[in-house]
Amino acid sequence: MTLDGRNPFLLAARELAAFRNTAVGFVFQDHCLLPQCTVLENVLIPTLVAPSAGLDTGHGADSATRRARDLIEQVGLSDRIEHRPGELSGGEKQRVAIARALVRQPRLLLCDEPTGNLDRASSENVASLLLDLHRLQHTMLVVVTHSAQLAARLPIRFELVERSLQSV
Repeated sequence: MTLDGRNPFLLAARELAAFRNTAVGFVFQDHCLLPQCTVLENVLIPTLVAPSAGLDTGHGADSATRRARDLIEQVGLSDRIEHRPGELSGGEKQRVAIARALVRQPRLLLCDEPTGNLDRASSENVASLLLDLHRLQHTMLVVVTHSAQLAARLPIRFELVERSLQSV
């Protein structure tokens, strides 16, 4: 199994960490934002490990900041860019988490219950945003969810039934 020509199962620990940071984006059920950081700072967190690696739009912190600002605009939070997580709604926090997951331009986006902690309206907004950005960014998208509504919007679905995987 390879991603961008690399088999993650053959990488040493240090290489694997770098690979995860650049090739894989993660969105969790709980947004996992740092409460002391602004929206912009939270989106930039993955770029702090290796600031210029994996960003095709230029080099260094300026490029990462431009990309983060663009993503924050795409998720509809430009007016909240200097706010901290405690000042955001649950849906806004999850949109920040999506921008953070995409800031390194990963080829693979893994989402674990991305709408699980949200009300119905926020769930719909976040799901639409996630699918729109997936198409726009040309990522591979893997979503694990209990939400039948979210699952129905995905083109390929598998269901875990009594410990066996079945195509739906």
